[in-house]
Amino acid sequence: KYFVISHRNETRGLGGIFFDDLNDREPEKLFEFAKDAVNSVVPAYGPIVEAHKDDPFTEQQKQWQLMRRGRYVEFNLVYDRGTVFGLKTGGRIESILMSLPETARWEYDHHPEPGSPEADIMDAFKHAREWV
Repeated sequence: KYFVISHRNETRGLGGIFFDDLNDREPEKLFEFAKDAVNSVVPAYGPIVEAHKDDPFTEQQKQWQLMRRGRYVEFNLVYDRGTVFGLKTGGRIESILMSLPETARWEYDHHPEPGSPEADIMDAFKHAREWV
């Protein structure tokens, strides 16, 4: 539930590990889990990047990417525990906001075209699925 953008009734994205939810584990087991996760990134993600790094994309797809970045900004500024804590306690603003994307976009009441890949992923953002 942490990665939900409540005011939009959708998740910030799909997947990921939220380590705060693992603080009931033994430190040694958690460290082994973290090492396994980190050591799996390149073997799992590298081939995907290699296969698609030169794929063409449309202006419409770029606009969609920017809108999704906007959702990330919304989540971080409204809900992210670390960001909110830093902003409320007088932290260094540049350091706090450094993780935000350089470019993002918002469109009023945007709905992707039914049946499009964007509509499919929005369905996943709005309706929880059991992936494993």
